Amino acid sequence: MSAWRSWSRRCLPTSDPLAAFRLDGRTALITGPVRGIGLAIAHLFAGAGARLVLADIDVAACDALAEELGGISIPTDVGDAAAIARLAEQAETQAGGVDILVCNAGIAGQASPLHTMDEAERERLYAINLLHPLRLTGHIAPAMAARGRGSIVLLSSIAGLRGNAMLGHYGMTKAALAQLARNLAVEWGPSGVRANAIAPGLIETDWAGAILSSPERAARRLGMTPLRRAGSPDEVAATALYLASDAGGFTTGQTIVVDGGTLISDGS
Repeated sequence: MSAWRSWSRRCLPTSDPLAAFRLDGRTALITGPVRGIGLAIAHLFAGAGARLVLADIDVAACDALAEELGGISIPTDVGDAAAIARLAEQAETQAGGVDILVCNAGIAGQASPLHTMDEAERERLYAINLLHPLRLTGHIAPAMAARGRGSIVLLSSIAGLRGNAMLGHYGMTKAALAQLARNLAVEWGPSGVRANAIAPGLIETDWAGAILSSPERAARRLGMTPLRRAGSPDEVAATALYLASDAGGFTTGQTIVVDGGTLISDGS
């Protein structure tokens, strides 16, 4: 078949304009799925037809969510290298492989200047936020490549795209995830595997509660955002669905910012 005919067939109209967003027949492994953005992604992916493999350190919540959504629960401390290896192995054996990997689990860590953060806290922050995606993609991407397809979605942050006096280490881990997505895209693209990152801004999660519950802090922070509101976890999940599905089939190596315009605003 010629390249033109192949392209034409991929672009034929369909009776269902949303068919490209369906995940039927695919298995999605999601880390950190029991609350916030991860929970929204789990629900949306399940609704789109995906079979879920859920990995979280909160055993009870992970088991309950898997039962609710009809998925597989593999309780995991993603900050532990051996646990990551077991997770990848169990996902392969119990689910028959992973088509979509969402590395969502992360922590903000201690708010402090760079040089004063406790060393143990810093090591834990890097292990969870950066090494967990690095290690897990190292196990999952080769298996995806062997099957000739796959999508990797990494949860970064706008904290990785600008400076912060008190969350510097957090921002560095999130900046590294954007670069990891680019590197994975180049390395595994020839085998049909895509990799992208999402950089959310202020989202209505437990983590943002300290800001949004204070009228003064909320007014100052939202005044920097053209849409003048915080985002919802569902809005980030919708971006993840695009990247995971055939709708995003020609998107790879990108960092998509979901922040209500914060980064492009001068604060006026």
